[in-house]
Amino acid sequence: MKFQSLIEQFVENVVAQNEAIFRGDAKTGNKHARKYGAAVDKLLAHGDAGRDALTVLLKHERMDVRVMAAAHLLRYRTAEAKAVLEEAAKGQGLVPFGAQQALKRWEEGTWALDPE
Repeated sequence: MKFQSLIEQFVENVVAQNEAIFRGDAKTGNKHARKYGAAVDKLLAHGDAGRDALTVLLKHERMDVRVMAAAHLLRYRTAEAKAVLEEAAKGQGLVPFGAQQALKRWEEGTWALDPE
């Protein structure tokens, strides 16, 4: 599977998860979380080449996509990922809360989305 296809799966399912959450449909949201998780796992399995492919999403038009990509790239692209998360964390709502939590876990040393 090419990286572009995995990136598209990631984006599609992050968006779908957030839409499901806003509708109050946790079951569907969890289904989409598993799908974008599988896509990111496949990307990360390719090492730095897969991580590099994911970095394009740090500039995605949707904040939820940027935040989720940044959360997965904290170890690899720390400064860029933190900048995305810090900007998003200034807002209100679910996505800014997720950004705040990712930063908190990073600072605590408990973050583990892309262990070495």
